[in-house]
This record gives sequence, structure tokens and C-alpha cells, in this order.
Amino acid sequence: MMIELDEKQQASLLLLARQTIAEKLSLPTGCRSAERAHDVQKTRSLPTDILPGFDDSIYAEKCGAFVTLHQRGELRGCIGYIEGVKTIPETVMEMALSAAFKDPRFPPLKKEEYDSIDLEISILSPIEEVTDLSGIVVGRDGLIVSRGYNRGLLLPQVASEYGWDRETFLRHTCRKAGLPPDAWKDPSTRIEKFSAQVFGEKENE
Repeated sequence: MMIELDEKQQASLLLLARQTIAEKLSLPTGCRSAERAHDVQKTRSLPTDILPGFDDSIYAEKCGAFVTLHQRGELRGCIGYIEGVKTIPETVMEMALSAAFKDPRFPPLKKEEYDSIDLEISILSPIEEVTDLSGIVVGRDGLIVSRGYNRGLLLPQVASEYGWDRETFLRHTCRKAGLPPDAWKDPSTRIEKFSAQVFGEKENE
């Protein structure tokens, strides 16, 4: 079942992600987006179960989620859980910190970069195995390709951003898994898909 967050809930989670990063950087409240976050408590004071201001029942759901950072249109970090491990607010907080400071592809975010980043959150639907490749819809589905110890995931918006067709999307997901680009044709390769509700600060400005 796909979780659907309304605009207010999306904005609250984006604020939470930004506040979490600001707190880690020990930034004052006068920074970018602070005026939108003035009524959000400092994240270090929030408990680890259901957070104040996040008492809607939907926030108690556990589902996969990714937080993505962009800087001047370029990827600056992206990390998430594929499946539900923690509640939605807990996951957003943890993945915001991971994307900003622990993505091995990038150096940890610095204070002077904070104002130049924008955030995007992807809330994932349950994963299902692909038995018919024609059922993969580019722009709607994200992909997971795995074989042995290799596993790679690409979010749905990636294919749309680059204008890939289905086969190109499969090839790039194989590469992400550290497999040959045509590994998706191998019967021993497992292909899974999921959909995601994707929302970001740019569309909420």
C-alpha cells in the first residue's frame, strides 16, 4: 500500500530534515528556511518515538524512505532505507544526517554549503518482484537489481531526470549494483520495483 502524505505533512518532513542538518552543523536559527521552521522544536530535544508535531497516525507507519540533497542542481548526497525500519519522522531525521554527512561519494556537508542545498524526500511503497519487464513504468517505478552480494537501487525520479527508457534504466541500475550493464538479462539476476511519493523544497517554495 502506497503512503500518501498531504502538502502540510510533506512540508513538515522537509522542515524536519533541514532542522536536523542545521542542528548537526550548530547553525543559528537565522539561516535559510529558519523563518519557515520557527515553530519546529530543535531536533536534538525530540524523543525517538513519535515526535512532537508529528502525531498524525500516518507518521507512525514504517516504510522505506530516502533523503536527497542537491546543490545548484547537482546531487550532493542521497541515502535511505529500502524497507520500513523506523517511523517516518525517525527515518527522515536519520537519512537527512546520513545524506549530508555520511554519503561516501561526497565529503561531509560544511556550514558554508548549507544555504546552497535543497532537500528532497522519497517515501517508498512496498517492494515487489518484477516477473514481466513490460510492467516497469519509467517515471513511476524505482528499480532494485541484485545478484549474489551485489545490490543496486535507483529511485524513480532518476530515470525521468535523465530521459532514460526502460532498458537504459535497467542497465544503469545494474551498474549501480556493480554488475555488468546487461546483467538484467541473466535469469539469476533478481529485479524488483517500487513506487515513491517524491517531494522537495523547490516545489514548496
